[in-house]
Amino acid sequence: MRNLMEVSSLDKDLLQEKDRQLKLEELLTKYQNTPGALIPVLQQAQEIYGYLSPELIRTISSRLRIPASRTYGVATFYSQFHLQPRGRHIIKVCQGTACHVRGGSKVMEALKSYLGVGAGETTADLKFTLETVACLGACGLAPVMMINDQTEGQLTPAKALQKIKSCD
Repeated sequence: MRNLMEVSSLDKDLLQEKDRQLKLEELLTKYQNTPGALIPVLQQAQEIYGYLSPELIRTISSRLRIPASRTYGVATFYSQFHLQPRGRHIIKVCQGTACHVRGGSKVMEALKSYLGVGAGETTADLKFTLETVACLGACGLAPVMMINDQTEGQLTPAKALQKIKSCD
């Protein structure tokens, strides 16, 4: 029974990888002769794979006929691009003035301690990525964090930990 579950999981991973490869091929075919398409291609490739691996950067460069150094330069210039795998849940902890005054740093320290990662890092199981942001624009709810697209406010360290423990 255990082996069947492992094979099933392996098959699922293979299907997901084939699906990603097909989507990437469609993307590269669509833009291969389009000048100035590098950023949209990087954005969409990142949506497909979740991050831009060195192999993916080389593939994009080859198909768009752009030096890999230029592609890497663009990918590292913009903060929207990620060169490392990210977690399924992205936690953004506000570091704005209102959040700082109301205990945002304590929330951040509790999350770092519980997850065992620092700001900008991803847990080993790829479940969480912990990030800081300058301001989430919800100062009235300070301290605030976002888990994916969900804003959580009026946090305490215990409440923040409770929120992330409820993630799948």
